[in-house]
Amino acid sequence: MLAVLYFGLVELLLLDSARELGEARRFRARIIAETLAENGAELAALQLVTTEKSEGTAEDWQGTLTGRMAKNINSGEFDIVAEGKSGGITESKAKVVLRGRVVGTDVRINWTMHTY
Repeated sequence: MLAVLYFGLVELLLLDSARELGEARRFRARIIAETLAENGAELAALQLVTTEKSEGTAEDWQGTLTGRMAKNINSGEFDIVAEGKSGGITESKAKVVLRGRVVGTDVRINWTMHTY
């Protein structure tokens, strides 16, 4: 009887550890995807003051990122849209949208939105 209770306890511990491992993988994937999206926004904004449009993509062992920037040359208003997708066992996607304005050499960000 004691052996049955012991094996039941071991099974509960294994189930709990499997659940926690899944949560850790999802958390890691979400953080990596968000970081890749932020890096995509930086890549797109690399020449924000001097160019009208830019686009960039990159990929490494952690995932892929893309970034696009479009700027109105007359008003200086710009939009940056970047996406990141984490790789690995558990995948996740994140998107960053920035809207702002360039005045001379000063960059002013009006708002930022993160989505998953």
